[in-house]
Amino acid sequence: MLLMMRFTIPVERGNTAAKEGRLEHAIESLVEATDAEAAYFTMINGERGGYVFFEETDQAQLAQLNESLMAALDAAIEIVPVMSLDDLKHGLPN
Repeated sequence: MLLMMRFTIPVERGNTAAKEGRLEHAIESLVEATDAEAAYFTMINGERGGYVFFEETDQAQLAQLNESLMAALDAAIEIVPVMSLDDLKHGLPN
């Protein structure tokens, strides 16, 4: 299933992690661990944030992804299923 992870990192925790070199490592680890199809980084409500799109069939893996990002960066995380245009077309009534 294709999933989208949206995360935000509190400003102070992100500043500290950036100064210590942990921010880059945590983000790279996330992208590697998910084998991300796409990853975008931006500001969300004044905090560092991002969107990572990835395939996952084992729901138990989500806990591991969440815990590593929350522990490293105190991140708030949302994960939701998403569809491609082809998936949407397939699901809509003819």
